[in-house]
Amino acid sequence: MLLFLSVPQPRPPGARTRAGAARVARWRRQRLRLQQLRRLRGLLRGLRGRPGAGSRRRGRMALCGQAAGAASLPSELIVHIFSFLSAPDRLRASASCSHWRECLFYPALWPQLRICLRVSPAEQPRLEFLMRKCGWFVRELRVEFAAENYLSGGGGGGSGPGDGGSADNGRGGEEVDALQLSTRWLEVLRTYLELVLCVLVSIRNNRNLQKFSLFGDISVLQQQGSLSNTYLSKVDPDGKKIKQIQQLFEEILSNSRQLKWLSCGFMLEIVTPTSLSSLSNSVTNTMEHLSLLDNNIPGNSTLITAVELERFVNLCSLALDFCDFTAEMARVLTDSNHVPLQRLSLLVHNVSVMHKSLDNMPNDEHWKALSRKSTNLRVYMMAFDIKSEDMLKILKPSIPLERIHFDSYITCVSGAIVDLISRQYDKFLTHFILMNDVIDTSGFPDISDNRNEDPLVLLAWRCTKLSLLAIHGYTVWAHNLIAIARLRGSDLKVLEVTEESIDFDQGELADQDVDPVHNLIEQVSLGLGQPWHAVMDIESLSVFTEPNRHFYREMQSFSEDI
Repeated sequence: MLLFLSVPQPRPPGARTRAGAARVARWRRQRLRLQQLRRLRGLLRGLRGRPGAGSRRRGRMALCGQAAGAASLPSELIVHIFSFLSAPDRLRASASCSHWRECLFYPALWPQLRICLRVSPAEQPRLEFLMRKCGWFVRELRVEFAAENYLSGGGGGGSGPGDGGSADNGRGGEEVDALQLSTRWLEVLRTYLELVLCVLVSIRNNRNLQKFSLFGDISVLQQQGSLSNTYLSKVDPDGKKIKQIQQLFEEILSNSRQLKWLSCGFMLEIVTPTSLSSLSNSVTNTMEHLSLLDNNIPGNSTLITAVELERFVNLCSLALDFCDFTAEMARVLTDSNHVPLQRLSLLVHNVSVMHKSLDNMPNDEHWKALSRKSTNLRVYMMAFDIKSEDMLKILKPSIPLERIHFDSYITCVSGAIVDLISRQYDKFLTHFILMNDVIDTSGFPDISDNRNEDPLVLLAWRCTKLSLLAIHGYTVWAHNLIAIARLRGSDLKVLEVTEESIDFDQGELADQDVDPVHNLIEQVSLGLGQPWHAVMDIESLSVFTEPNRHFYREMQSFSEDI
């Protein structure tokens, strides 16, 4: 007897049920994707081969096949390939065909967007294109308006037309220059407002935004140290654009659902004292970083109060004007329901000190309580043109000061302040920046005041964690610079001292056998354990040319370093 057995063909698992049918479809898609991957791998392998003279035709066919295969790849695979490329390489790869170009702005490829803009009409079309593509889904957005000296003298739009004969004893030339300056000011402000509106409009409905940072360098919008409201009123006579910007900013805050990082620095009238009230309680409960820096707020108004700060219970990092950081705020941050604050950045600006009182600032007991609550708290402070007597009030002994940046146009830092810092903050201090924009470079102030011990040398000796020291506009004696390098050695990662700030003793200059400059470079390099040179071009130091930008960027990295 013969038995005929029918062997069933293997079918994909679970094919009989509806759920099984879905698994079959998924299985088939995976098989198809795997086949496409194998085909692409084979094409790439064929390209790597070097066909000889006899196989030149075969190599030519491989190239044609590769082009056709790349165009037929599924979008998911193209996006996966793009994910391994840097942003410039993505742009180059997207130029291969229209299909690849359509996959360029896939949301998963652009979770972060960092834009640095010149305040120029040429930037607007590119900004509009980029924000139209990414503004509705980007999760981290940082926009900076580049600090360029648009309003510096010389040149600019025709270099003085009509100046032709220095008639009217130069009076006519001055009037022409003033008119040109006014025209350029109006163009800068008009462009600035348009760029800000472009950014805000594009993200107004973005509910996925998690980090939002805006920086507008006030040097672009200032003239001789004060905001020119005259020009602003000409560009925006009824204040409609400013109101629109403020309303858009509040709308973005009210629509946000995942915002954890909000940073706004030196933007022109974008943040108001009522802006933060637009944030929902669910967002304030999860906010981790908040920075509001604006020294153009009139009168005694502040951008955030202690009552509002109570809503931000999970705040780990905070950046404010020092005059806005009151004793009541310090008490709020020490409450048991608030997580320990880890980073605090404070801007001490002469404008705010003039209009606001220092009477409400935290005393030493408040700082002690805050340090007990937040054992990892570190403070970053920038003092802009602050008098020495005010700094003596501000620098409480219990502040866990890690970084301090002095920048002066009018006042100078005294040796007593430097000595106080080295004694009070020797356990924490890592960054010390001393900048003085002096017009007369022939006589820089000497903070040593003919003492036996130079305050800067004592700072290097006492502050064992010092890793960055930058000095310009103050006299630094060559032998003291050598002593600083030897004291801190390789732990001092950055030592930037401008050449014009360095001075030599008469004895060093009188020694004909030794070149004092060469000896200084050699000794400092030996002390640091790395090649060292004085800063020759002060314009190369962003900390000097763009102090607000430097402080803002350092504050960002300081807060992200938690």
